[in-house]
Amino acid sequence: MMNRGKPIGFGLLSALLLLGVYFAVLSAVSGFAFAQEQFGSYWYFVVSLAAGFGLQVGLYSFLRQAVKFRGQGVGPAAVAVTGTTSTAAMISCCAHYAVNILPVLGAVGVVTFVAQYQTELFWVGIIFNLAGIAYIGSKVLKFRQQHGKVS
Repeated sequence: MMNRGKPIGFGLLSALLLLGVYFAVLSAVSGFAFAQEQFGSYWYFVVSLAAGFGLQVGLYSFLRQAVKFRGQGVGPAAVAVTGTTSTAAMISCCAHYAVNILPVLGAVGVVTFVAQYQTELFWVGIIFNLAGIAYIGSKVLKFRQQHGKVS
């Protein structure tokens, strides 16, 4: 029998871990007060990205567990796409915070671009999350159609 709580746990842990990384990076760069202020201003984007990431991890964990339960291997394409979309979402989530350190590196043009398109970068991250969820979700549905309900 397959443990259905495990994928949910992995998904929740992943979402919380992403939020932890968000606060850690911002706090390290600009202090905890700034991190709280930014989260207060953009919480709906940050929480959406973390939830999307957690959902991808949960779906992937479920699929991997189901495939393992059925005795088949997991294709590398599923791993690559889920990892890529999650990484892209994380980068777009935190990219605009590089504004605080990039001037030190002399990348004024990048800083201006990221600061100007902060909200758009959040949307790109959400779109990548949705694409990853749709992809891995379709793999779960395809597996269920081919193999029936996993008990």
